[in-house]
Amino acid sequence: MAVNRQSRSAGFKAKVALEAVKQEKMIAQLSGQFGVHFAVRLA
Repeated sequence: MAVNRQSRSAGFKAKVALEAVKQEKMIAQLSGQFGVHFAVRLA
């Protein structure tokens, strides 16, 4: 079964990274907010 992978824009990655660096929310909260799995590396 093929897996559909989503491409993320540089702006989206930067937004998520900035939120993570602030450390105001848990990883689980950020993943829910941005709709990504917590194990996904946005590199």
